[in-house]
Amino acid sequence: MSKQETFKPFVPADQVKPEITVTSVIIGIALAVIFGASNAYLGLRVGLTISASIPAAVISMGIIRIIMRRDSILENNMVQTIGSAGESLAAGAIFTLPALFMWAEEGATELPSIVTISLIALLGGILGVLFMVPLRDALIVQEHGTLPYPEGMACSEVLIAGEEGGSKAGLVFVGLGISAAYKFITDGLKVFPSEVTYDFNSYKGAGIGMDVLPSLLGVGYICGPKISSYMMAGGAVSWFVLMPLIYMFGVANPHALFPASQAMAKLGTSDIWGSYIKYIGAGAVAAGGIMSLIKSLPLIVNTFAKAFKEYGKGMAEEVTRTSKNLPMKAVLIGVVIIAIALWLLPDVPVNLLGAIMIIIFGFFFVTVSARMVGIVGSSNNPVSGMTIATMLIATIILRATGNIGNKGMVAAIAIGSVICIAAAIAGDTSQDLKTGYIVGATPYKQQIGEIIGVCASAVAIGGVLYLLNSAWGYGTEQLPAPQAGMMKMVVEGVMHGNLPWSLVFVGVFLAVVVEILGVPVLPFAVGLYLPIYLSTPIMVGGLIRLFVDRRRRVSDEDRKEQVENGTLFASGMIAGEGLVGILLAVFAVANINLQVPFSIGRIGGVICFAALCAVFLAFINRKHA
Repeated sequence: MSKQETFKPFVPADQVKPEITVTSVIIGIALAVIFGASNAYLGLRVGLTISASIPAAVISMGIIRIIMRRDSILENNMVQTIGSAGESLAAGAIFTLPALFMWAEEGATELPSIVTISLIALLGGILGVLFMVPLRDALIVQEHGTLPYPEGMACSEVLIAGEEGGSKAGLVFVGLGISAAYKFITDGLKVFPSEVTYDFNSYKGAGIGMDVLPSLLGVGYICGPKISSYMMAGGAVSWFVLMPLIYMFGVANPHALFPASQAMAKLGTSDIWGSYIKYIGAGAVAAGGIMSLIKSLPLIVNTFAKAFKEYGKGMAEEVTRTSKNLPMKAVLIGVVIIAIALWLLPDVPVNLLGAIMIIIFGFFFVTVSARMVGIVGSSNNPVSGMTIATMLIATIILRATGNIGNKGMVAAIAIGSVICIAAAIAGDTSQDLKTGYIVGATPYKQQIGEIIGVCASAVAIGGVLYLLNSAWGYGTEQLPAPQAGMMKMVVEGVMHGNLPWSLVFVGVFLAVVVEILGVPVLPFAVGLYLPIYLSTPIMVGGLIRLFVDRRRRVSDEDRKEQVENGTLFASGMIAGEGLVGILLAVFAVANINLQVPFSIGRIGGVICFAALCAVFLAFINRKHA
């Protein structure tokens, strides 16, 4: 007997319940836009995004089951399927597309239109969904019990335990409200600075600090102590080893050391990071992505073989409701239409060669992404590493075929963006299909739901990126856009031949050493690349999770409930800060100054962050009726 024959979903295949309804589509689209916008802000500030599947599922349960008094687990599942697409599309878009805004700010290119941004997001998102269709049987069905798909499993547990939906949904909203108020006080009213820093005068080049923000605390809790500690280790290597060394060896030289534009003695701690460490970090992230691909090659080949074997077998057998995918003919026609659109649409800066690269690399990386999230989860999906590898290859090919200069760089970013979005959406789709497989959803309806979420989010993301750019600009203190800055730097360096390769290779070999030691490369490399001010509060969140996971005199059942409480509250904190970030961007564009005439200073900021941690712990320990 196959796994498909022995496994029994919560809703049997011969039972039909409402799935795609007006209610599920409207609520799903609203959540897709909300979580897409909040994750866009989070990713542009921190370089990380968080899966929205679990909070979307909980909010759906709260609205449909408790408020509307409707009892359909499959309708709730459709809401989270549509709603979670916004976060994944935002992740793919903000990791790449802000580079186009940065070039426009420098006068190198024209500002991309909202139509261009939305089309790139739309085509990449739909491509990711379509490529996942033939992979479903191989990854979700045949590998059930082997690939855990953590968010997908968690969502199915939330949906099946529907009687808890109301009280659990409240945790998300409470976290959202507290985080929104906190963010408004610090970055809106500016009662205390959101970034607390300290440079060591006796150990020049080194520094420490933290962004005392709720989203980072939530990120650390959800990622857990291991991932947080790997990021913190990367930050410590940068800020306490590499930067003091660079300063010590360079301070005696009265001239600027490339790629910095000023002498070392004139550079502050953050300047040293911006001039040197980001190249080392980029090398480490790229190496980590490539090593992950190499290690995954046997699995990729196996997945390809299984996908086509199982899909062909499924077409010859009787198809039940719970195994019916979108028709393969429709998938192939859709992929061809997308390829032609990428090539011929004037608003998409991709030629025929670029469209071919997108289809080839897109299917490859979609397979990698869908397989990897089955193990590490969507929040830890190394999409940026895959995108850097794509960007390097695409830029080298474009340059070799005469597509050079600013036009070639824009094309490279567009190619990388479509592939990045496709890979991110594929990771989300695979988690949602796992949830659907467990609860007994209809696969082709879920795949349609993913496309609906992609369409809604693609329309919204262009406006969100324009709003944030108008408010603060990308590459600024408010919106560092670390991933997009890294993509821009790599493309420029390869196209112009002036990338400081020595620094890049320092990062590459640091990644190799870390890999040899058995430490996951990508979280370490991200910590190496990001300012330590971001890794520190993430580490605090990780330590809170460690405390919850290992506390004594707590039953396994209570511990599980506390972990889930924390996850939902943390998801709310992330969403709340992101939404207020969007609101503050509106105020900034309208030149509305909210700053109050007093401040409680850096010490006050640390005290407020400690109070936030205490509130977080209180809600983690909260008992539900």
